[in-house]
Amino acid sequence: MRELIEMIVKSLVDRPERVEVREVEDENALVIELRVAPEDIGKVIGKEGRTIKAMRTLLHAAAIKTGRKTQLEILE
Repeated sequence: MRELIEMIVKSLVDRPERVEVREVEDENALVIELRVAPEDIGKVIGKEGRTIKAMRTLLHAAAIKTGRKTQLEILE
């Protein structure tokens, strides 16, 4: 799932070399932590949060196969 998010985000941002995606096991879910360059945060979030919401929807759909809950968080 990390690879899916990384591929999507790198295609959206101006500085793909600054994209960092990390998986963290939480007791309730798999948390995907995303870091991008400060100037690219708006591109990842999108207008009215549509882009990040779409990525969370894709992540949720991919997680259904594994039967695990997932969360996508953008870190500064």
